[in-house]
Amino acid sequence: MSVQAIARGLPVVQASDVTSAQLTLKADVVIVGSGAGGAVTAYELARQGLEVLVLEAGPYVPSTAFTEDFADSLETLYEDHGSQSNKDGDLLILQGRCVGGSTVVNGCVAFRTPDFILEEWRRDFGLAEMTPETLNPYFERVEKHLSISTNGPHEIARHSQLMMAGAQKLGWSMKPFQRNVRECALTGHCLSGCKTDRKQSMLVTYLPWAAAHGARIHSDTRVNRVLSDNGRVTGVEGEVIDRTGHKVADVRVEAPRVILAAGAVQTPVILQRSELGNKHVGRHFACHPSMYVGARYPEPVYPWRGALLGTYVDEFMHPKDGGFVLEVGGLGVAEMCLITEPGTGKPYIDYMQHARFNAGIVTLIHDHNVGEISWNGEYKTIDYRLSDQDFPSMMAALTAAIRLHLAAGAEEVFLPATERLAVRQESEIEAIVGQLRNRPQALRMVSYHPQGSCRMGADPANSAVDPHGRLHGVVGLYVADASLLPTSLIVNPQVTVYALANYVADRLLASA
Repeated sequence: MSVQAIARGLPVVQASDVTSAQLTLKADVVIVGSGAGGAVTAYELARQGLEVLVLEAGPYVPSTAFTEDFADSLETLYEDHGSQSNKDGDLLILQGRCVGGSTVVNGCVAFRTPDFILEEWRRDFGLAEMTPETLNPYFERVEKHLSISTNGPHEIARHSQLMMAGAQKLGWSMKPFQRNVRECALTGHCLSGCKTDRKQSMLVTYLPWAAAHGARIHSDTRVNRVLSDNGRVTGVEGEVIDRTGHKVADVRVEAPRVILAAGAVQTPVILQRSELGNKHVGRHFACHPSMYVGARYPEPVYPWRGALLGTYVDEFMHPKDGGFVLEVGGLGVAEMCLITEPGTGKPYIDYMQHARFNAGIVTLIHDHNVGEISWNGEYKTIDYRLSDQDFPSMMAALTAAIRLHLAAGAEEVFLPATERLAVRQESEIEAIVGQLRNRPQALRMVSYHPQGSCRMGADPANSAVDPHGRLHGVVGLYVADASLLPTSLIVNPQVTVYALANYVADRLLASA
C-alpha cells in the first residue's frame, strides 16, 4: 500500500468487507488492539519487515465521521457505548473502542513517567532497565513522532487563566500541559475525537505508518482466545461482528507471536478466557479514580471554548506532598450533568441556565492497585472500590480543588457527590467535605486511565509479565498496553504506554 493511497483513507478490512463465514489468516505477529500499544508495536515491527496483522474489536470511524457531540461519541467510539463501570456502579471507566483506541478520545495530555515512579518499579518489581537513561530515547522518539509540545499562550483557555490566577494567590506551582496536537483548532472536542486530525492519535499517525510498511488492519474483530500448544502461542481466534451486533464470521489467525494491546480491562479478560498466565492476570488494577470539581463564577467562563486542557497544578504530585494532580479542563453542558447533582425541576433549570459561568478541575490520585478484572464465562467484572488507604488522598485532592476555585474567584463550588453539596467560602470546606464517607455510591468518579492488570516484574510471584513484556511461562505471548504498569502513575499514561510498547517491540525484535 503506497503512502499516497493511505492518504485517501486508512486501509481497514471491516465487517462489511467480509464475505466468508470463516476467515483464516496468517502473520508473523498478530496484535490485538489498535490503540497506543497496538499501533506503536505494529509500526515498529512492520518497518523491520515482519508481517503484522492488527485486530481491533471496535469499528473504523474516520475522522470525517466524528460528530463533536459527546453523547453521540460515547455511543460510537467508547467501550460499552460509554457505560463501562465498576461493580458498584459509582466509577465510570471510559476507554476508546474503535480503530486508534483511547488515543482517539483522550484529552491529548502527554506526561513522561515520573522518575520517582520508575524508582519504585526498580525497587519493588526488579525492573532494573526502567531507568530514565533507558527510557528517555523512547520518550524522545514518541514525542517527536506525535508533535508533543507545551501549550502556548493561545492554548490557555479562560478556565485555565482563572485557575492560574488562583494558584498564584495560593503560592502553588502550576504549569501548562504538554499535548500531542499540531496547531490545535481550540474547539474543545477532544473527547469526541478530533474532526480536523490535529490531535496526533494513532488513527492518523502510527496506524497509517504501519500500513505503509505492509501491516494489515481488521476492525470489528473481537479476539476471544489466544491459542497455544505446549506453552507456546500459535495464534488467536475470535469473531467478526458488525455494528448491529450481528456475527458475520469466525476468524482464526495462525501466528508464532501474539501481542495483547487491548487495554487494561480487555487484555486480562482475553488471557482468562484462554486460561493462560498466572494468578496475577487481572489483579492489581488501578485507574486514577478522578472527580470533576465544578464551580460557578460571577463572570461567564464558557468552559466549552478553547483548548480542552490548558494547565495543571503539580504542587502535590509527589506522594510525600499528597500524591495527586489537579488538571484544569473544559466541559460541555452534557458533561455538567454527570459531575454533580444538579437537582430536578427549577434547581436543574437554574443550574443549566448558568452553564456558561461554570469551570472545572479534574483530580487525579496515585491510587494503590486494589482492583481486579475477571471473566465469569459470560461477562467481565471490574471489581474496584476506592480503598480506605486512598480515601484521604481523594479528599485532599477535593479540598485543594475547592480552595483553588475559591482563590480564583468562584462563588460556589459543587461537590462531585451523589447528594447536593456546595461550598461558598473557605471556612465551610472542612465541615462540608467532612460529611463525605468512603462508601459505595457516595462520590461521582470517572477514570480514563485503567492500568496495571497484568503488571510487569522480574518475579512471577508478584507479576504477570516479565521485564521484556512476555507473559510469564508462555513463549511468544507479549503484553504491550497499560496493563503492564506495576503501579499507577499519578499522571496521564499515554506517553508511558507508547514508550513501553516501543520498548517491548525492540525486545521482541531482538529475540526474533
